[in-house]
Amino acid sequence: MTDKILLLGSGELGKELVIALQRLGQHLVACDNYPGAPAMQVAQEFEVFDMLDGDALEAAVRKHDPKLIVPEVESIRTEKFYAFEKEGYTVVPSAKAANFTMNRKLIRDLAAKDLGLRTANYRYATELAGFRNAVAEVGMPCVVKPLMSSSGKGQSVIRTMADIDKSWEYAMEGSRGDLKEVIIEAFVSFHTEITLLTVTQNNGPTLFCAPIGHRQERGDYQESWQPCAIDAADLKEAQEMAGKVTEALTGAGIWGVEFFIADDGVYFSELSPRPHDTGMATLAGSQNLSEFELHARTILGLPIPSIRLERAGVSAVILATDQSNEPPRFEGVEEAMQDPRHDVRLFGKPSTRPYRRMGVVIAYDELDGDMDDLRKRAAEAAAKVKVNP
Repeated sequence: MTDKILLLGSGELGKELVIALQRLGQHLVACDNYPGAPAMQVAQEFEVFDMLDGDALEAAVRKHDPKLIVPEVESIRTEKFYAFEKEGYTVVPSAKAANFTMNRKLIRDLAAKDLGLRTANYRYATELAGFRNAVAEVGMPCVVKPLMSSSGKGQSVIRTMADIDKSWEYAMEGSRGDLKEVIIEAFVSFHTEITLLTVTQNNGPTLFCAPIGHRQERGDYQESWQPCAIDAADLKEAQEMAGKVTEALTGAGIWGVEFFIADDGVYFSELSPRPHDTGMATLAGSQNLSEFELHARTILGLPIPSIRLERAGVSAVILATDQSNEPPRFEGVEEAMQDPRHDVRLFGKPSTRPYRRMGVVIAYDELDGDMDDLRKRAAEAAAKVKVNP
């Protein structure tokens, strides 16, 4: 365990990845911009610095000389990755993938213009006057997102003229880093929204997990379930799209590729080159390998003989309601765990704010069970857990 893996981003997804990698004998250095982040609590070492500071990022790489550099969030000075790769470092899945997916403009233009994938009609804007014009061109309702953000920050829907200026201000407030630009997307009338976990390998075929359905509020996921029932033709089209875009971005790892399923077909939405938050449903044992175990195996070059769907799994989020810099206290955990098919995962975040994800309830049932009932059970269990400052 002398080789190190530098994990850039130490939230709840990073924490589960650290655990999966340590089970395979790896040495983890967890990095984030605040102390006590979830992955830091289980890694062998940690570093606290602003990952948008290129000099600080380079200093961490020089200090630890890692075998792998594994980005787990978007807000990183990702252009530095190209230089790291030229020096012989391995960036997961690749410098190109990390750089393109941090910026919604790069990934959307790659998908729509270069690869010809079906997407929502869209425009960009860097100032308010241009933003108003873009909204007029796209039409209402439309969705507004900062080019650089995560967990729904800065995202909103414009439905009336009165929403336009407020939406611009909200996008600017929610934008991460120094990129102050937004994407305006036509509203897609979809009936299902899925994440297709896609595994690319250096020495093996591209593999796909069963589709994961999810529901969002404020641009952030609230529940996810696997499998999500969709038409076989739609699934094939989504797999073909996911294969094209991951191949173009290059590298080995797991990708969370998001799609809208509408009456007129499949629309590419976004992707993350790392485990996806909606993929926490796989922690319920819906697959033989969770998304974190799949990512760990792939980046270490270990074999994945198959991905098998074994039961139905659901995740339902536990949210904070108050702002506090004190470690939270939880009530109702025992009640949420009364059903033997339920479990609770608390992330260990050291502070709270309204709508911050603090944990999840994961639940399972047989594949031939009632998915609506399973989702209801998980949501009711999650509602029993209260986060107190």
